[in-house]
Amino acid sequence: MIRLLLLIGLFIAPQALAQDFGIPAVSVVSNPDGSQEYSITLQVLALMTALSFIPAIVIMMTSFTRIVIVLSILRQAMGLQQAPSNQIIIGLSLFLSLFIMTPVMDKINANALQPYLNEQITTVVALEQAQLPIREFMLSQTREKDIATFLEISGRDDIKRVEDVPFVILVPAFITSELKTAFQIGFMLFIPFLVLDLVVASVLMAMGMMMLSPMIVSLPFKLMLFVLVDGWSLVMGTLATSFGLGA
Repeated sequence: MIRLLLLIGLFIAPQALAQDFGIPAVSVVSNPDGSQEYSITLQVLALMTALSFIPAIVIMMTSFTRIVIVLSILRQAMGLQQAPSNQIIIGLSLFLSLFIMTPVMDKINANALQPYLNEQITTVVALEQAQLPIREFMLSQTREKDIATFLEISGRDDIKRVEDVPFVILVPAFITSELKTAFQIGFMLFIPFLVLDLVVASVLMAMGMMMLSPMIVSLPFKLMLFVLVDGWSLVMGTLATSFGLGA
């Protein structure tokens, strides 16, 4: 309801100003180089629309998906139910994603945001420049096999270079690659905890304590093992280096 009122205000208020003061409400100006410049009203409307897509952009076009899946699998492998809680996992994933995506955001700030704020480029050019670092990051993390799969599904046979893949194909291919990589890392994290569970279960069965749950006995040992090897630092470092940082 609030968004609807804001949208109505964006259209009604400029029209009233246009009638009283002669200010153009909604206009598109063609530049000599063939590009088009949109009025402030259209720019604000586009910005308000883009804000609603920010959660989807953060989840589907950054490192967030891989990180949150790996941390969730790690919590399950350790046998913990709510420690760390979902809020901590999501918050940690967001800030680690911010750390990993900093080079991409620096390129967007230098090539798109600052020139646009200094009125050196138009809105359309700024959007085109902003998507280039994101596309470069996604392509570097996407397997060519996944891109080929979605190209085949879409029936597009006119794309010869990977750089020409549109976002509607690149995004699902990127998410597919991220899910595969996240489960691969999660599998490697699961193995030592699984081995420890098997050892504890075998010892309890040999001692005749079959009524005692192996999960209860192995939990403190898994926590001790994870702390002794500095597990959190290793996991965070592995996640960061999996995106090419520090290479």
